[in-house]
Amino acid sequence: MTLREVKELLDAEVLIGEDQLDMEVRTAFVADLMSDVLSFATAGCLLITGVTNPQVVRTADILDISAIIIGRGKRPSAETLQLGKEMNIPILTTKYILFEIAGQLHAKGIKGCIEKVEGKEKSPWTKNPYIVDRH
Repeated sequence: MTLREVKELLDAEVLIGEDQLDMEVRTAFVADLMSDVLSFATAGCLLITGVTNPQVVRTADILDISAIIIGRGKRPSAETLQLGKEMNIPILTTKYILFEIAGQLHAKGIKGCIEKVEGKEKSPWTKNPYIVDRH
């Protein structure tokens, strides 16, 4: 699925990254706690969140996340948008709640970065021993 298709599906507004809408995305992760994103999200995924401060962009940059989708009609600060522009990370906003965003994307074939968190197995995508990879 392309970011353009995601935009259309979610009736989203592109705040940063209009030139990157042809990017392919296959996975997503939903969280408001950036510590959870750092622990469980994987490179190349969409980050679905309600966080609007610059930390969301910094976190996305560390993990090489493809794009940020902000839910619940929230709008990031000018500082957050400027950082997204500098780091070349697309930022979209939609009025849908996070549950609906994830559900609609899943129905169109987008998978979660991980399926569940367990004990001792290791994911090939991260050094976190508590992640069981979906793939």
